[in-house]
Amino acid sequence: MGLETSSASEKAASQTSSSASLPAWLERGMVEVFPHQPNSSDPNENLAARLSQIDRPLRIKFGIDPTGTEIHLGHSVVYRKLRAFQDAGHTAVLLIGDFTAQIGDPTGKSEVRRQLTAAEVRQNAETYIQQLRPILDFDSPGRLEIRYNSEWLAKLDLAEILGLLSTMTVGQMLAKEGFAERYKKENPIFLHEFLYPLMQGYDSVALKADLELGGTDQKFNLAVGRDLQRHFGQRPQFGLLMPLLPGTDGNQKMSKSLGNYVGLSEDPLTMYSKLEKVADANIHQYFELLTQLPLDQLPDHPRDCQKLLALEVVSQYHSRTAALEAQQAALTLTQGDAKQAEAVPEFSLCAVEFPAKLFFILSATGLCGSSSEARRQIQGGAVRLDGERVDAVDLGFKTAEPLLGKVLQVGKRKFVRLVR
Repeated sequence: MGLETSSASEKAASQTSSSASLPAWLERGMVEVFPHQPNSSDPNENLAARLSQIDRPLRIKFGIDPTGTEIHLGHSVVYRKLRAFQDAGHTAVLLIGDFTAQIGDPTGKSEVRRQLTAAEVRQNAETYIQQLRPILDFDSPGRLEIRYNSEWLAKLDLAEILGLLSTMTVGQMLAKEGFAERYKKENPIFLHEFLYPLMQGYDSVALKADLELGGTDQKFNLAVGRDLQRHFGQRPQFGLLMPLLPGTDGNQKMSKSLGNYVGLSEDPLTMYSKLEKVADANIHQYFELLTQLPLDQLPDHPRDCQKLLALEVVSQYHSRTAALEAQQAALTLTQGDAKQAEAVPEFSLCAVEFPAKLFFILSATGLCGSSSEARRQIQGGAVRLDGERVDAVDLGFKTAEPLLGKVLQVGKRKFVRLVR
């Protein structure tokens, strides 16, 4: 069986990422749908044809491996598209990869991932579901199906696993970007990792998916699902790819490990403070992928765009009132008028010898009685720098420059502005 990502005909067909025949709600933010032959009336080649010809709701699959506990805005891009399908009358199939998470998706990884226990995965899954409630429709009958792939994967016997392995060659597996890079660098690739894309593909067979959503880094895995559905005599699913959201640093993709993320469960002020600093080059993409606002009606001034974006996104995950309060708090702390600025006590960093840890600076300013208290306050989430919560207990600064003009805060009422 030939993997579809290596098919010349499909590559040619997918060069155009959207078609006028697709509805606007589907096209917004989309990078690619495959296969994509907009002039065909075949519902296996043209998603618009399948949408118009099928007499039942489509089953829209999106799989997540709960390898952590926090979802960020980068993850939300695909969930928002899943919600768009729900609103259009289709069934969102939220697949919890409780079995595959114990292997870990090797996509984009330069080394083998730590294998999680079943208990860890289940606990993580519960936190994921709670964070998704502001995005997905959990209430309308028939609009959401939550499944766990241990339902079928845990029941596969050796003969069935060997059957899956026989559908792909080692050469095809090594064509997967992450594997190819690791093989070239002679980094270890363990045999169990080869099973991951096959098991994710088998999920599409078990769920009888009509379409699977994923980020642009997931095309290989989605194509495996199409191949396996054909192998098992099913109508193959479409793949729909969404872009990877840039992080708040403006360069790399949003990632918790890189520290450039905005978490869905973060408090309103933290979310607002991060979003109002999104780089001008990325602001249009943030609006496109994280809101429903008309892109041709955005403010002309970049600063107004930043504030509107922050207000809109915080409102989605908290409330409009909470978002407005966060906006006012951010204004008071970082961009207040002269009277507000005067109301914030100042602390001269000349009194600190650099390099210095933030917990020492907190003690030196008097915001905390000691360095040990400062560490406890950071661990408890009570410390903010320019409105952004500080999570790293050992955060340090080589010089005073990155801190100048910023407001250091402990709790709701204790803060100072750091000056030279």
